[in-house]
Amino acid sequence: MTETIKFESLPANLEELKALPEAALDTPFKAAALTVAALCRYPENKDDSIEMLNFLKGPQPLSAYDKQFLRDRFMDKDYVPRSYFKGAVPANNYEPEQPYTVEVFDNPYSYQDENYATLWITSGGADTPRQVKLRRKGEQWFLWEQFLLPDIRKPAAEDPWA
Repeated sequence: MTETIKFESLPANLEELKALPEAALDTPFKAAALTVAALCRYPENKDDSIEMLNFLKGPQPLSAYDKQFLRDRFMDKDYVPRSYFKGAVPANNYEPEQPYTVEVFDNPYSYQDENYATLWITSGGADTPRQVKLRRKGEQWFLWEQFLLPDIRKPAAEDPWA
């Protein structure tokens, strides 16, 4: 199943994220899409991004290792999280279409472990979809692990061969 989630604008802080209907976190698809939105904030304001990610992580906030990982991944590749939105490809320097649209999908192996879901999101700069693992607590789904930040193709503006 594929779920398409649209954002008119991306949240700039935790209050704006919580105001979105997806913040109910009542499906793993919504939590995965909000993870992309929260990661997009990191280049402008890492503290706001981390606060949003901690909300999405629920009872287990980001560790020092997680924060260091984010810092390392965003050193020179702020375009990676934008690549998960519809229309964001290397040729247009990963500028997504408006509204911001992310498609999250599952597969037959997504729900093998009880209370966990592994979902997938396609990047406009990668050949294979990337995964987000979520964990259920009560009626809500929280971010458990994300594998959204590996290298992707450079934007045309940064690629000397483009």
